[in-house]
Amino acid sequence: MTAIRYLTAGESHGPALTVIIEGIVAGLPITTAYINTQLARRQKGYGRGGRMAIEKDQATILSGIRGGKTLGSPISLQIENRDWVNWQEIMSPHGDARTEERQVTCPRPGHADLSGAIKYGHRDMRNILERSSARETAARVAAGAVARGLLEAVGIKIYSHVLSIGNATNPKEAELYKEATAGRVSWQELQDKADASQVHCSDSSAEATMIAAIDKAKAEGDSLGGIIEIAAVGLPVGLGSYSHDDRRLDSQIAGAMMSIQAIKGVEIGLGFESARQIGSQVHDPIYHKEGKGYYRQTNRAGGIEGGMSNSEPIIIRIAMKPIPTLYQPLDTIDITNRQPVKASVERSDTCAVPAAAIVAEAQLALVLAQALLTTTGGDRLEQIQERVQQMHKDANNF
Repeated sequence: MTAIRYLTAGESHGPALTVIIEGIVAGLPITTAYINTQLARRQKGYGRGGRMAIEKDQATILSGIRGGKTLGSPISLQIENRDWVNWQEIMSPHGDARTEERQVTCPRPGHADLSGAIKYGHRDMRNILERSSARETAARVAAGAVARGLLEAVGIKIYSHVLSIGNATNPKEAELYKEATAGRVSWQELQDKADASQVHCSDSSAEATMIAAIDKAKAEGDSLGGIIEIAAVGLPVGLGSYSHDDRRLDSQIAGAMMSIQAIKGVEIGLGFESARQIGSQVHDPIYHKEGKGYYRQTNRAGGIEGGMSNSEPIIIRIAMKPIPTLYQPLDTIDITNRQPVKASVERSDTCAVPAAAIVAEAQLALVLAQALLTTTGGDRLEQIQERVQQMHKDANNF
């Protein structure tokens, strides 16, 4: 069994973000251009704040890759924070840091500020928000790009689009991925439309409604969340396991999605709707055809049954709450004197739902790459490719 582990480090206004990834097989083609494409996708989206005008995220490969291919040893990547130049005296790791400046003592409701300060004993909550910031997800997207490269090498692809922002909803939300699953619309066509959209939505009429909702929230000093749908296509049968709770694929996916800042809900397939339906309207009948093998005409299970992939597309939806930094801040308490005040205001986005979609893709890629290597083993890319091909053959011939 090969295990993928990754660890990110860095603060929002520190010199850089770093990620180390261990367990990637040797021989996988990976370039900085490929990683940077995913980083650029994360920075897009209507409603982003001023930070995106400063940062132009670019990954630097520090180890684990030579000549454009992975070596099998740990991969380390670094993403420079361009805003560091404006913060180096305040955020310096050395004893001369001007820590008395830009202190945060008025915690933002809905953020990690107060709980983190109490947990670690920090009177300046900048020590909390610098790491709890979603800026950290840039490092996750870089790690996810490496995992994504592995998945694509064996024919597995990941897609996403935004279903709603606030009350602005894509009217075709219930049909788009069903059409793709049925083969009536190509997955890549949906992705191309989403990537071309300012709000990562594959329907242009819904895009205009979402943009209007963001404009209204911004004008009112408020923020918006939304719902994102993510799909993984081309998986073999049997990634994950029914035998232990920590090996169930749906459990791993749910945990990864909930680890993303501001995500408050996850559902797979019909999700919560399955609780309102009778069993015959929830489960997917199984068919068989020579040359095609076992298949289902519906995908209400969202590609996972009994904690394992069943070869149908994995369909996930996640709910993102509005960002807790508001330009019309909520009531809070100043921890220096326990008097009521308005919450601190940090430079922030009005809506980061489109960016969260790219982070969710990265998290899904990391989970699926781990499940793939757990099932197939192997230390070289060609071994993984051969074993995945055999998995598909075994399922078709069973």
